[in-house]
Amino acid sequence: MNIEAIVTYVVGVVWSPVLVALCLLVGLYFSLRTRFIQLRALPDMLRLMTQGRSSGSGVSSFQALSMSLSSRVGVGNIAGVAMAIAYGGPGAIFWMWLVAFLGAASAFVESTLAQIYKERDSNGMFRGGPAYYIERGLGKRWYAVLFALSTLVACGLFLPGTQSNAIVSAVDEAWAIPGWVTAAVIGSGVALVLFGGVRRIAQVTQVVVPVMAVGYLLVAGIVMVLNVDAVPEMFVMILRSAFGTDAAFGAMIGTAIQWGVRRGVLSNEAGMGSGAHPAAAADVSHPVKQGLVQAFSVYIDTMVVCSATAFLILSTGAYNVYDPLSQTGQFIVSNVGALEAGPRYVQQAVESALPGFGRSFIALAILPFAFTTILALYYTAETNLVYLSRNRPPPKLLAAFRIAFLAAMSYSALNTATVAWTLGDIGVGMMCWLNIIALLLLQKPALAALRDYEATRGSGKDPVYRPEVPTRAAPDVWGTARS
Repeated sequence: MNIEAIVTYVVGVVWSPVLVALCLLVGLYFSLRTRFIQLRALPDMLRLMTQGRSSGSGVSSFQALSMSLSSRVGVGNIAGVAMAIAYGGPGAIFWMWLVAFLGAASAFVESTLAQIYKERDSNGMFRGGPAYYIERGLGKRWYAVLFALSTLVACGLFLPGTQSNAIVSAVDEAWAIPGWVTAAVIGSGVALVLFGGVRRIAQVTQVVVPVMAVGYLLVAGIVMVLNVDAVPEMFVMILRSAFGTDAAFGAMIGTAIQWGVRRGVLSNEAGMGSGAHPAAAADVSHPVKQGLVQAFSVYIDTMVVCSATAFLILSTGAYNVYDPLSQTGQFIVSNVGALEAGPRYVQQAVESALPGFGRSFIALAILPFAFTTILALYYTAETNLVYLSRNRPPPKLLAAFRIAFLAAMSYSALNTATVAWTLGDIGVGMMCWLNIIALLLLQKPALAALRDYEATRGSGKDPVYRPEVPTRAAPDVWGTARS
C-alpha cells in the first residue's frame, strides 16, 4: 500500500460523518448558549480590533488578529475552496458559509478560554491555547499533552505542506519554474523569519495580511463585475446544489456537506483550536475582548475571502466537478479539461476575465497568503512545544524542531497535491476531535466571562477581568493585564 492510499484511508476514519456533524452541532450549541454572540456583538468586534497596544508581555489585539488571520487566510481560501467545489460541487460553498457562521461562536469560546488560562513563558511573554486551558481548566495533564502532541504533528509537520505545495503548483502554472527551486526559496524565507521569534511574526503579518487580502478582493471584485450576468444563476446553483435539488448535483448532498465542512474548518479553524494560540498572546483587560476579535476573524476568512474565491470560480465556470461514485475519476462537470483542482482553477478564472494577468497575479497573491500561514502554523506548533517543555524549551530542541518543520514543509511541497492536502485534513481532524470535546467540558468559565463582560459594559465601564477561584487562571497574569 503506497503513501497516498494510507493517508486516504486515515482521513476517512478521522473525518467521519460524526466529526462533520459535531462541528456543525457544537457551533449551533454555542450560538444558542451565547445568544448568537457572533451577531449581537458585531459593533464591539469592530471597535475592539483597533484597541490596545503591544507590551512587554504580549502583542496588541490587532497584532493577535493579524497572526490569527495569517493562519486562517491562506491557501485554504484559494486552493481549498477550489477543491471543495471540485469534490463537493457548488453546494459545498453553502456548507462552508454555515460552518463559518456557527463556528464563529466556537471560535469565541476557545479564544476566550485561551485568554483566561494563558501563562507567561520564560521570556515573560503570554502563551496559551487548548493545551493550557485543558490542563488548568480540566486538571487533565494527560489530555493536554495529547492535544499538544497532536498539534505539534498537525501544525508542525502536516499543515505547512498544504501551503508550500500550493505555492509550487501556482508558480509552475504561471512561470514553469521547477518545484525544487520554488521549495528552496520558500524554505529560505521561512527560516529567516522563524529565528526572529514571535514578535517578528507579529510585525510581518501585521503589514502583509491586510495588503494581500485587499489586493485579492479588489481583483475578485473586478472579475465579478465583468461577469455580473452570471452572478444570479451562480447563487441559485449554490443553494440548489447544497440541498440536492439541482439536476446535475442531486446525488451530491452528502459529499457537499462533507467537503464544505472539511474545507471550511481547515480554512477558518473554528473549533480546531489553532486560532486560540495567537488569541492568548494578546495583552487585553478582559478575555472576552479577544474572544470577540477572534470570532470576527472567522467572518473575514470565510464570508469574505473564501466567498471571493468561490465567486471567481463559479461565475467564470473555471472548474470541474468529480463524480463521487466514479472509481476512475470521471466528471459530472468538465469545464477546464485535465486542469488539476486547486490554485490552477483560480488562475484560470482570473485569466479568462483578464487575459495575460490572471495566472501571474494568483501566483503572486498565493505567495504572501501561504507564507504568512506557514509562519502562523509554526507559532502554534512552537507554543505547544513550549507547553510540553514547561515554558522552558532547550535551545537545541527548538533548533531541531525548526529544522524538522522546514524539512516537512519542503517534502510536501514536492509531493502530490493529494498527499499534501490529505495530510492537512488529518491534522485538522485530530485537533478538532480533542478541542471540541474540551470546549464542551470547559464552557462554564467562558460563558461566565461573557456575562461579566456584558454586565460591566452595560454599566458604562471598561471591563477588567478578575477571575473567580474555580477558573484556576494563572495568578501572575490577570493582575497586570491592560486594555
